Amino acid sequence: MQFYYGHQMPLRVLDEAEFWKHQEEEHTVVIRELVKDLEQQYVEALKEWEKAFAQTHQQVVRYIETVNRSQGQVSPALFQDILQLTSFCLQQSDQFIQFCRTLMQESQPISANPTAKVVLNHIIVESEYFIGIAQTILYQQKY
Repeated sequence: MQFYYGHQMPLRVLDEAEFWKHQEEEHTVVIRELVKDLEQQYVEALKEWEKAFAQTHQQVVRYIETVNRSQGQVSPALFQDILQLTSFCLQQSDQFIQFCRTLMQESQPISANPTAKVVLNHIIVESEYFIGIAQTILYQQKY
């Protein structure tokens, strides 16, 4: 991500969050489809994660629409709300990473499936990438 967007930065931040929350939502489906014999508790947990990511994605889309309607005139209050949403997205991704690591450690079908482990590691790397983007944005705003 480039950081020369000036007054468009709030929209760029939201674009990143919109993309990555949708990716994470899809990742829950990928895991369920790849590991057909996944324990029911993890299947249910992944469905809950899918719902949570869909809700976050929709919230991000609402903010994108608000920023677009503001025609570049983002108020300080709206900008703070965007930063709070970005922080929430970061925390959600971090919790999902922890969940994926738990899956790899505790799920027998995953531990017996090398492909599933590779895919889960890839999913973790992608969520970590988003966290890096979100942290950069949040830390830049502290000064």
